[in-house]
Amino acid sequence: MMSAPLASTSRYHLPLAMLASALVLSACGGTSVRQPAVLERIEQPEVTVERDWRSGRGPATNGYKLGLTATLHRDALFTADADGRVYALNRENGDVIWRADTDLALSGGPTVEGDQVLVGSRDAELVALSRADGSELWRTTVSSEVVAPPASNGETVIVRTVDGRVAALSAGDGSQLWATKRTVPPLTLRGLSAPVIVGRIVISGLETGRLVAQRLDDGEPVWTQAVSVPSGRSELERIADIDAPLLVEGSTLYAMSYGGDVAALDVYSGDVRWRRAIRTYSGGAVSEDGERLYVTDEEGSVWALETSNGAAAWKSEALSWRRLSAPAVHQGFVAVADFEGYVHYLSPENGRIVGRERPLGDRVDVMPLVAGSHLFLADVEGRVVALRAKAE
Repeated sequence: MMSAPLASTSRYHLPLAMLASALVLSACGGTSVRQPAVLERIEQPEVTVERDWRSGRGPATNGYKLGLTATLHRDALFTADADGRVYALNRENGDVIWRADTDLALSGGPTVEGDQVLVGSRDAELVALSRADGSELWRTTVSSEVVAPPASNGETVIVRTVDGRVAALSAGDGSQLWATKRTVPPLTLRGLSAPVIVGRIVISGLETGRLVAQRLDDGEPVWTQAVSVPSGRSELERIADIDAPLLVEGSTLYAMSYGGDVAALDVYSGDVRWRRAIRTYSGGAVSEDGERLYVTDEEGSVWALETSNGAAAWKSEALSWRRLSAPAVHQGFVAVADFEGYVHYLSPENGRIVGRERPLGDRVDVMPLVAGSHLFLADVEGRVVALRAKAE
């Protein structure tokens, strides 16, 4: 049931699909598996979804749970795949601006900052490419597999590796500035949330369900805070990973864990402002007015939480067990994608499904991206689409 451990660590990684099945079987006494919700016909759609373009140059994972994603910037959409290719795509039509072949089994990134595009590999290598043309600037070896996108502020690059290390590297040449290591549980999800840099601190979500903030200059701890505390009799029940992307809005940090909690914290002190019992590995999005946090949980429910206190404004169970992506706010609606490549549009007022389209053919693990009128989605087979939505 568990994959073989990496040579550099004794950890076991449980793929999300296997974990979900195991937990459902455990909860049901091993006798049944939850079936995905049947999609109901939308009698009067309130939004029309149209595809502008589609490309086959997205973050294909070759069946692995990897930290490959899509990264959106003003000049391009950047993607990388498990076979070592990195792309810069035209945002307007999906055409390839440049392509780079790293000859690595990529597993984390790309991250774009300044004139660099950063990607990490399963073979413990980190590569910096030129943002302008994809040419290689430098590559360096880190302690173990990179399974989360690196973070960078243009001067310092932060890398999380599967052996529990957080390392700071010079953005100029990849040389190591400092590194810290923490003990990891024997059983975790396969994946890590990407670290985030806020001013002169870097914040990481750990497999233990805790957050740690460190000084960017030397790695010294600033604060630590528990989002979820591992509980249960078995290692399976005690999984508490913070795998969902950390979300920073102003002075508030939103952290979401598989251990069963969503929390809002003060970025600079780590103090918890509120906490809500929701188990998630996908992530969340904040509304355009900043008043609501939308979250998808591991059962396929979509939640709207008040950012002021975490109270639930609504919860939709219409997409239960459809392995939903993180949500995005697009043209005033809440958009989520599922394991069959459908994208569903929900009313921000009550969570009712008001529109649907199937622009992709497989599961969407990558965080949806929004820029202007476009919603960008990518599935695990490497397909990328740009969508427009128009209210009826």
